[in-house]
Amino acid sequence: MSARLEDAGDRLIIWNGNTEKRGALSPELYATILDACERASDPRIRAIILTSEGPFFCAGGDLTVLIARQGMEEADRRAGIEKLHDVVRAMRNCPVPIIAAVEGGAAGAGLSFALACDIVVAAKGAKFVAAYVKAGLVPDGGLTAHLARAVPRQLSMEMCLLGQTVFAEKMFDLGVVNALTDVGGTMDVARGYADRLAAGPRVAQGMIRGMVAAAYDQTEAQQLDTERDAMGFATGAPEAGEGIAAFLEKRPPNYG
Repeated sequence: MSARLEDAGDRLIIWNGNTEKRGALSPELYATILDACERASDPRIRAIILTSEGPFFCAGGDLTVLIARQGMEEADRRAGIEKLHDVVRAMRNCPVPIIAAVEGGAAGAGLSFALACDIVVAAKGAKFVAAYVKAGLVPDGGLTAHLARAVPRQLSMEMCLLGQTVFAEKMFDLGVVNALTDVGGTMDVARGYADRLAAGPRVAQGMIRGMVAAAYDQTEAQQLDTERDAMGFATGAPEAGEGIAAFLEKRPPNYG
């Protein structure tokens, strides 16, 4: 099985199981991620964790598939890439936060998936690689956009122009990785993040997620309008009633 979805109560766990190819992309992985993002509309779900069954998070595109695409018409090749982009869009528009638990490394579109997540937990020594150029290719999966938001321009260029490997420790120093763990420890930390998210206000978290994403593309004036509208709604919502009451009463909030 190259991918499976585990329903773990208040969270969904996407397991990339293509271990023979270091978690390379597969139609099953696409379908599983899309399924998880759709199921996340259920109010019971508070977070999604994306991880792998094996020792490597995701090696990106399967080169045997890319070789087969060389004989296709360009329009057909674009259509295949669009399927990947549909998955990235679904992740960015997901109603709940997504946590990446990166063991071993994330390469190519696997790096796109990791950076499309809201929280990244990585094992020490894990590799972050955008080595398309070494195969005469260019990034896809939103990778250039994700890198532009995550790292300095010069590092993005080094990764994309030279295929330079960047280790989890440096990504942690840059703030791209939220937590470093020993090898094999990413899921424990990812579950801890999911626990914290599950205890928080689901609607407010979803709004915050959208606001932060919008901030990269909007002017300051537009973002002020976005914040005004969001805060205007949130102040009158039940979550704020419970959160404010809990703060004043010096007790933990119960968002249900």
